[in-house]
Amino acid sequence: MDETDVVVVGGGGAGLAAAAAAASLGRRVVLVEKSHQLGGSTAWSVGSISATNTPQQRHAGIVDHPDAHFEDLETLAGPMANRDNRELRRLLVDNVTATMAWLEDVGLVFVGPNVEPPHRLPRMHNVVPNSRAFPAVLGRHCRRAGVDIRLGHLADRLLLESGRVVGVSLKRGGRPAGAIRAKGAVVLAGGDFSASRELKERLAGPATASLEPVNPEATGDALRIALEVGAEVVNGDIVRGPIIRFVPPKRESLLRRLPPRRTLGLAMRWSLGHLPDTIRRSFAMSFLTTALGPSKALFEAGAILVNAEGRRFVDELGRPSEAVAAQPGGLAYIVLDGRLSRHFRAWPNFVSTAPGVAYAYLGDYRRNRRDIFHEAPDVGGLARSLEVPVAELERSIAETRAGAGAERSLGEPPFIALGPVRSYVVFTDGGLRVTQQLEVMGRDGLPIGGLYAAGSTGQGGVLLEGHGHHLGWAFVSGRIAGRNAALQVGAALGP
Repeated sequence: MDETDVVVVGGGGAGLAAAAAAASLGRRVVLVEKSHQLGGSTAWSVGSISATNTPQQRHAGIVDHPDAHFEDLETLAGPMANRDNRELRRLLVDNVTATMAWLEDVGLVFVGPNVEPPHRLPRMHNVVPNSRAFPAVLGRHCRRAGVDIRLGHLADRLLLESGRVVGVSLKRGGRPAGAIRAKGAVVLAGGDFSASRELKERLAGPATASLEPVNPEATGDALRIALEVGAEVVNGDIVRGPIIRFVPPKRESLLRRLPPRRTLGLAMRWSLGHLPDTIRRSFAMSFLTTALGPSKALFEAGAILVNAEGRRFVDELGRPSEAVAAQPGGLAYIVLDGRLSRHFRAWPNFVSTAPGVAYAYLGDYRRNRRDIFHEAPDVGGLARSLEVPVAELERSIAETRAGAGAERSLGEPPFIALGPVRSYVVFTDGGLRVTQQLEVMGRDGLPIGGLYAAGSTGQGGVLLEGHGHHLGWAFVSGRIAGRNAALQVGAALGP
């Protein structure tokens, strides 16, 4: 059995932050990641962190305070605010500024701040060139600090002695791969359970179990092994989904293919302040038309959803995301006509948006997503492009003229379809119950010795609505958990 001071489970943002924090105190750290590359959901993200009192805010003349951030998170939580863990929310807003400074110190580059209502001030900062910069930069930082990173290793079980966690047993390629003993503690930072059918059904209910995840590797393994030793999940029923999104392209966008280099990030930051809007916007469009979903305004203006049989199957102004998941193949198409195509070609009528970054219109999808953009002079031509029955699609469109007012009917050529779209679980908000020190709590209300959690695994009931809070929590909680785990070395042995 190998031995080290601290074991970190998970190679996303929270795990890398935890490993870096423990290593900075001189501890020997082993980080295990089941995938063959670092990143987790952090690398799939928009790449934004919401923070106050940053250099970017000060440069823009913005005077902000963590107390205002705390209050705005209450507003973002809305009717679910009574389920929020306000102690952990306080931990987030009070520590995210220093965490942003640390991320920049290790080599990451941010642009912003960007506006995102209902935040009273611009707080959203975006990493450049893309979110893959997080694992690239932090992975390099951890390796330089001496962290032993073991890819392709799944932490399959926690090791217990006298009720205390003392290490993990591993699997590789589905087979036992030994164990690692931790002299200090284990930090669980394995992400959420959006790709675990079993945990979704158990914690959020059967309706979510079959929904596709945005990140298929978010299988909740760290949560599972914690539950096996007596931990419990808070807010397991809060799931960000089903949400309608366009299917991803077979090839990554230009922005996603950019190498995550600091020099490129600095060049992009300069360009965002100096180059013409048309050039800057072209980069934003490669992301916006790839990773996001359609605005509700499309359906409010009269667009309809049809399934793979050409049949309209839902009231689009109700709960269409739930209905899409139940259609043949789990997919659907958004159908528009000439009237709507003119309507959604300019502000304020956008197809999709990343708040504070940019807006994508129908023309942007025509240019950037030819794989999901279908156009024809008549309904028959559109049906053939979608490979759906002509008669059924004609019937679906004719029904809009019979059942809706003229202002919402479809009948003016050309006819356009966007899709396919699917209903996804973007992430799950259920995480292990933790203390303010990020110790994992048992069902008996006491901390489980030797066990910490961070990121989505250790979300602990804090609600992270709006852009930039999941990543903020990942890095803040990771650093705190890693530092506290490191301090357990020696303390675990007793006097």
